[in-house]
Amino acid sequence: MIGLNKKNLRILHIGDLHQPFTLKKYLDFCKYIYNKYNCNKVIFAGDILDNHFSSFHDIDPDGHSAGRELELAIREIRKYYNAFPEADVCLGNHDQIPDRKAFSSGISKRWIKGIGDILDTPGWNYSEEFIYNDVLYCHGNGRKAISRAKQDLISVAQGHFHSDSYIQYIAGKRRLNFAMQIGSGIDWKSFAMAYGRNFAKPHINVGLILDQGTLPILEYMQL
Repeated sequence: MIGLNKKNLRILHIGDLHQPFTLKKYLDFCKYIYNKYNCNKVIFAGDILDNHFSSFHDIDPDGHSAGRELELAIREIRKYYNAFPEADVCLGNHDQIPDRKAFSSGISKRWIKGIGDILDTPGWNYSEEFIYNDVLYCHGNGRKAISRAKQDLISVAQGHFHSDSYIQYIAGKRRLNFAMQIGSGIDWKSFAMAYGRNFAKPHINVGLILDQGTLPILEYMQL
């Protein structure tokens, strides 16, 4: 966990990308919102990679090979890196699929490259959690944002649940916390997203956290 308190942070919180299966216009939307709110920090909610070739969901036999998918993902991530050369990235469950598969196969982590080395993103920090101005940023594995905020007694901003987004407040006698669940930027028509076809349509949006971590905002992309 990496933490920091700064008074003037204006954070853009970008939803799950699942590269290379991201909507093509999502990056333009992220850049527009970043400039609209004069942001000075970017945090990715995680699952910047899909890793469909090695997914725990059913793998499309007519999809990309492992090498081709990674090549396409690196190319698309480069566009985000060029737009936001300094950022924090919450590690998501899809980002960690190769590590999990290696672990279950008995391969030492010393043989495995870090995700930042693979994607060639030296300006990005990768961690499962970040805390800024008493707001917890994470991918969202295991719990919705409102459950995490209530149980951990902290404001929360997270992704993971593509078809759900909201802002809810928890008011105590001495403190007001919020729970912000953001959506994603996924192309739900891509073959890699077939497992979610019978779910509710994903929310395509980003989050913002302003005013020293006290003001959460959701901005939805027009489709």
